[in-house]
Amino acid sequence: MAVFRYSLQSILDIKIKMENQAKQEFGAARSALSMEQEILEEFCHRKEFYEQNAAQLLTGALRVREIEENQNAILHMEQNIRMQRERVRAAEEKVEAAREHLAEIARDIKTHEALKEKAFEEYILEENRAESKAVDELTSYTYGKRKAGE
Repeated sequence: MAVFRYSLQSILDIKIKMENQAKQEFGAARSALSMEQEILEEFCHRKEFYEQNAAQLLTGALRVREIEENQNAILHMEQNIRMQRERVRAAEEKVEAAREHLAEIARDIKTHEALKEKAFEEYILEENRAESKAVDELTSYTYGKRKAGE
């Protein structure tokens, strides 16, 4: 029996390598998104702290300079939060693009694996036919020899 060789195996191997690379890219994109979300959370916590501090500054003796500094810090944090939300949105888009790319490669691999399986089934059928033909020829030959010997 001959050995089965899938004619598109090299393409399938390349697709599998591409899938591994796409998985790494997806993981890196998820990691970057997580980091950006953590930074956004930190900015939101800082803003809350400044807002609580502002409420405390407004009670008791009014210190105008500290109140102004606190208001500037709040405005600065709001600006940082807006910019960070944009970074988070961009990171989410990268994650989605990486996910779609990974899904596309996975579909390609599934298609190639299905083609490989079908080719293997055809190979098995052909081998069975060839074996059956060889058995029939052998049977005919031995039957002919027996008839000639009689």
